Amino acid sequence: MVRKTVETLASGVRFGQFVSVGAVGAAFDVTTTTVLIIGFGLLGEYAKLVGAEVAIVVMFAINERWTFSDLGAPGAWPTLARFLRSNLVRSGGLAVQFLIVRGLRQLDVTVSVFGFDLWQLIPIPIAIGASVLLNYVAESLLTWRVTRS
Repeated sequence: MVRKTVETLASGVRFGQFVSVGAVGAAFDVTTTTVLIIGFGLLGEYAKLVGAEVAIVVMFAINERWTFSDLGAPGAWPTLARFLRSNLVRSGGLAVQFLIVRGLRQLDVTVSVFGFDLWQLIPIPIAIGASVLLNYVAESLLTWRVTRS
């Protein structure tokens, strides 16, 4: 059972699709957040929440039709259930990103380059990488349940 799960998750094609969808989601997140801040004067924190949810919806739709198109029962109710699970999973991924960034920034580390402390930026890609892996595993196992196929 564990071996089959690991083999299923190790699909390079599916993981590549998932990461590609994440890049599209990131573009929607940044674009939505920017438009809401610059175009509508919305407070950055609120704009970010809206941007993240727009990205989650877009990523779910693309993953549903492409990355995991061979999985999941058809129909409105099963799709809605997957969407709600996906939102929960992605919220967990955001929480992990926050905790990693917060935790790493608490370390007494300075990486100065031209007077700028790069340590303020270094935790972000680390957190994103951890979140991508967590989201991939959780989406695969909980949202689309790849091991049922």
